[in-house]
Amino acid sequence: MFDRLLRTTSQSSFFLFGARGTGKTTYIKQTFDPDTSLYLDLLDPVTEDTYRRTPQRLEQEVHALPDGVDWVLVDEVQRVPRLLDIVHRLIETTPKHFVLTGSSGRKLRRGASNLLAGRAFVYNLFPFTIPELGDAMALDDALSWGTLPRIYSLLQSDDKAQYLRAYALTYLKEEIVAEQLVRGLDPFRQFLEVAAQSNGLIVNYANIAKDVGVDPKTVVTYFSILEDTLVGFLLPPYHRSVRKQQRVNPKFYFFDVGVKRALDRTLQMPLEAGTYEYGRLFEQFVITQIFYLANYHYPDWRLSYLRTGAGAEIDLLIERPGLPTVLIEIKSSSRVDDRDVSNLARFKQDFDNPLALCISQDQTRMRIKNVLCVYWRDALNELALV
Repeated sequence: MFDRLLRTTSQSSFFLFGARGTGKTTYIKQTFDPDTSLYLDLLDPVTEDTYRRTPQRLEQEVHALPDGVDWVLVDEVQRVPRLLDIVHRLIETTPKHFVLTGSSGRKLRRGASNLLAGRAFVYNLFPFTIPELGDAMALDDALSWGTLPRIYSLLQSDDKAQYLRAYALTYLKEEIVAEQLVRGLDPFRQFLEVAAQSNGLIVNYANIAKDVGVDPKTVVTYFSILEDTLVGFLLPPYHRSVRKQQRVNPKFYFFDVGVKRALDRTLQMPLEAGTYEYGRLFEQFVITQIFYLANYHYPDWRLSYLRTGAGAEIDLLIERPGLPTVLIEIKSSSRVDDRDVSNLARFKQDFDNPLALCISQDQTRMRIKNVLCVYWRDALNELALV
């Protein structure tokens, strides 16, 4: 059992979004006393069918709740979007609070829902983070299988691989087909594999469209589906001018290393430190961990990457309101030297007193060319993320 970092309000209704398997149901069941809450599981086919046919049933049930039952928990609310109109009315007319979980805010918006017009807070839940895992955190395991909660209840590598393959298949069937987010499954299935292969690289919409056999606008839509269902996120390019920033393509990162490996069919490939693939997975792991933790603690932070026309690049740039900008270079090696910080040292001159970090597997804390080199675990302390 791992304690989650997410802290939700106890005074207002809220949405809790997260990709499948991130632990939303476990979180709300642990957070809310069953004696003072009503729980509805829309993943249950009978329950879903009941409320789909008669959504007003929810209103009738809530009006019959005793005074001591203050919370109504609706799990996977996107399966019956019409319930939001009922919830909206109940928030206005009763003292009850609502928790609405889901993995697809996209379908709720498409279903003409206004997400309760700001009457409910919005939170996101992600896979396990380094602080949540504590002593159970093992880097090579995380790079091999990711950090979805279910992974930590499985002991055998074969079971972990089977789970991740099933996860990818379940996502295709339940999130995409059942939710009718795309018209054709075959091109989207192929898109997922191509997107996983290009994970962490600058998105080339035209090339991906050619590989998948669709037009570039469809690829843009596919990526927005992955973002809206929290299966990944786009990391925009940094530029002081927003207009110029929009002319450069973003990078895309899947939300979990294990899911990425399942989608590009590399789960059986052993990871070898020092290889190109190992370095890419380490970079993804560090960036996604910072993304999760910043979302929990500092939602106003803005993350991006920096690349010049000459090809020089900074892996991650963090703009922190009221604090110095952070420039981060990520290296998977166990020993860093002057060559690893050369880009950071050069780019530092273009910012006002930035914090320049080289994050690696070198456990020796050093300062090289005025760049602070830290072990990957210690980097979270430097960023005040733990």
